[in-house]
Formats: sequence, C-alpha cells, structure tokens
Amino acid sequence: MSRKIDVFRKTKETQIEIELNLDGTGEADISTGIPFFDHMLTAFTVHGFFDLKIRAKGDLEVDLHHTIEDTGLVLGQAFHEALEKKEGIQRFGDSCIPMDEALSRVTVDLSNRPYLVYHFPKDLKSGGAFDADLAREFFQAFSVKGGFNLHINSYYGVNEHHVLESIFKAMGKSLNSATRINENLSGPLSSKGSL
Repeated sequence: MSRKIDVFRKTKETQIEIELNLDGTGEADISTGIPFFDHMLTAFTVHGFFDLKIRAKGDLEVDLHHTIEDTGLVLGQAFHEALEKKEGIQRFGDSCIPMDEALSRVTVDLSNRPYLVYHFPKDLKSGGAFDADLAREFFQAFSVKGGFNLHINSYYGVNEHHVLESIFKAMGKSLNSATRINENLSGPLSSKGSL
C-alpha cells in the first residue's frame, strides 16, 4: 500500500507544493523562504521518518503569516489524503522531547475530529520573526486540514528556539507512531467501526 501523496495549492497570496511519503527515511527537502520555519519542518521530518519535500512561495513582503498558515493547510491535506480511510493505523501518538532546558510533549489522535490545544511557556522573548504565535497558526491549520486532535504542551523552557524545536521534533515522533500500520487491525481503530 503506497502512502505517498503530492498536493498543490495556489492562491493570490501563496503557492505551495508538497510531496509526502509517510513510509520514508526522514529525508527533508524544505524551502519556504523562511529559514527558521525550514529548520523546524526539517526537524519534524527527520524525527518523524517521513520523506517530505516542500516548495512554498508567498507574499513575505506583507508578512510571514500567509506562507506559514497555508503551509500548515497543505501539509494537513497531504497527511489526510495519504492516510485515506485511516485503516490499519495505530491512530494515537505521544512523544515527550527535551531540547536543552526546554521540555515539550505532543499527543495526537488521527480521529477526523480536528482540535488544537496549545500550551506554551509564558513570558518568553522572541528571538526572531517566527515566534510562538506564528507556530500556533501553523499547528491550527495543520490539525484542521489533517483532521486530527493535536495537543501541544510545552512544560518549560527559556530559549524560544529550543522550545519550538522540542515541539516540532515531538510532533514528528508522535505522528510517526500514529501513522504506523498495526498488523492486528483490518479497519480503523475505533469501537464505532469508522473514524
């Protein structure tokens, strides 16, 4: 069963193309025009063992928001389409990752019921243009289009870069677990018989 997908989206604000292989080796080829975002998506890919290629062009002269949000929408759509009816997958994933002084936990349920919970340490000073608020916009778009519960709990940290990196790595590991095939399942993991 192939779980590879190509998704393309073009608006007046952005043009985004994504190639996703859920059963990859962690090969990342990311170009969004936002270097720190590329770094975070690469960490997500490597630790999720997905193969992911992203080519995003957006109106960065306006601000970063459109490119970041739309990348989340297209990436969510790619996961949703690659999983089709979600038959035979583990469905749930959970990972807690440290990054120096920061510690974050990400828990997912590929339930077809999108919901984001986002707890981030307060009073962190942003070191760059990509910050916790823009990250939240990405995660919101990703979970809505992906159709999954995404619970992000960053327990503590001082350096915003470290906190965000611990989140993206944990998200990769959680989604890797949730998307794995369970040979004991013949359909979706649900007492209702469908998700």
